[in-house]
Amino acid sequence: MRQLEKKLRVGILGGTGMVGQRFISLLENHPWFEVVTIAASARSAGKTYEEAVGGRWKMTTTMPEAVKNIEVMDVKDVEAVAETVDFVFSAVDMSKEEIKAIEEEYAKTETPVVSNNSAHRWTPDVPMVVPEINIDHFDVIKYQRERLGTKRGFIAVKPNCSIQGYVPALAAWKEFEPYEVVATTYQAISGAGKTFADWPEMVENIIPYIGGEEEKSEQEPLRILGHLENGQIVKAEEPVITCQCIRVPVLNGHTAAVFVKFRKKPTKEQLIEKLQNFKGFPQEAGLPNAPKQFIKYMEEDDRPQVKLDVDYENGFGVTIGRVREDSIYDFKFIGLAHNTVRGAAGGAVLCAESLVEKGYIESK
Repeated sequence: MRQLEKKLRVGILGGTGMVGQRFISLLENHPWFEVVTIAASARSAGKTYEEAVGGRWKMTTTMPEAVKNIEVMDVKDVEAVAETVDFVFSAVDMSKEEIKAIEEEYAKTETPVVSNNSAHRWTPDVPMVVPEINIDHFDVIKYQRERLGTKRGFIAVKPNCSIQGYVPALAAWKEFEPYEVVATTYQAISGAGKTFADWPEMVENIIPYIGGEEEKSEQEPLRILGHLENGQIVKAEEPVITCQCIRVPVLNGHTAAVFVKFRKKPTKEQLIEKLQNFKGFPQEAGLPNAPKQFIKYMEEDDRPQVKLDVDYENGFGVTIGRVREDSIYDFKFIGLAHNTVRGAAGGAVLCAESLVEKGYIESK
C-alpha cells in the first residue's frame, strides 16, 4: 500500500444529498483523503455545510465536526472549486446531459473526477470499475486524456448499486463460462435517496418497478466483464442477463435472487470455493477500505439477511448464500450488498484508492 507524504485534498460535488453525505461519512479520518471542499447547488452556496444540510442529514452516524463549518461552493463555479482540490467525487443531482458536461468541465481543469453518477457509464473511453474485477479498464484513461486534451484530468465511474450482489459471483465463476442469467433484485429505499421518514408509503409495501434499473442491471455487468480494444471498452457478449428490479421496505441493502446456466458444468463445492477465494487488486494492494475477504459465503439456509449481513466488512464486502442446483437452470443463489457503501459512495472511494495506488491520482 502506497504511503502518501500528505493527504490528498478532496472535493465532494453534490455534497448535500444522500450519496454526498455518505461520501463525507466514509471519508472521516481517511488515511489518504481529506475533504476540504463541498460544492452543491446555488441555493446552498455561501452557507456552512451544517446550515446547508439543516435537518436533512440522513446518515446514522453524526455529521463529522471537520466539515460542519466548510463553506459550500457553487458546483457550477468549476474553476474556483478545482483550484482547491486534488480530485473530486461526483454525486451531483442534475440531468444526465448536465452531469456529462460538468464532469468533463472538471476533468478539463486537470482535476480527476471519480463519479457515482450514471451519466458517463457508457462513454466508451471512461472506465466503469469494480476494482476487484476489472482494474485493467483503467488503461483506457490514456485514450480519454487524449480526447479531452488533458495530462492529469479524467473521469472514472463506478457501476450501478443493483448489480453489486451478483456480478462479483459471476466474475468469480468466469472459468465455468456463465452464459445465461435471470436475476431479481430487491432494492432498498436509500437507493432512491430516501428514508422511511421521507417515504412513508414504502412502509409494509413493495413497488414492482424502478425506472431505468432493469436496463442497468442487464447491461452494466457486460461492460464490467468486457475488454479494452482500440482505445475504448467493448462490452462482453455473455452472459445474457434478464432482470426485474423491485423496491422493498428496507433502508440499506440490495438483495438479489439469481439463476445461472454454465457452459462448463461446475459442482456446488467448486462454486463455493471460487467465491471464498476470490480476490482482486484492493486485497492484494491492502487498500485502506479493501474488504479483507471480498465475498463471504454463508452456509446457513436463511442467510444472507439485510439486518444481519449488510454491514459485512463495513459495507464494502458482498455476502452470498444458498448456492444450490436448479431443475431448469444449473444453479441459483442469493446475493447481498450494501447499496450506498459498496454500491455507491464506498465503491467510488475504493475506486479512488485504486487510482491513487496505480498512480492516476496525485497531488496537484
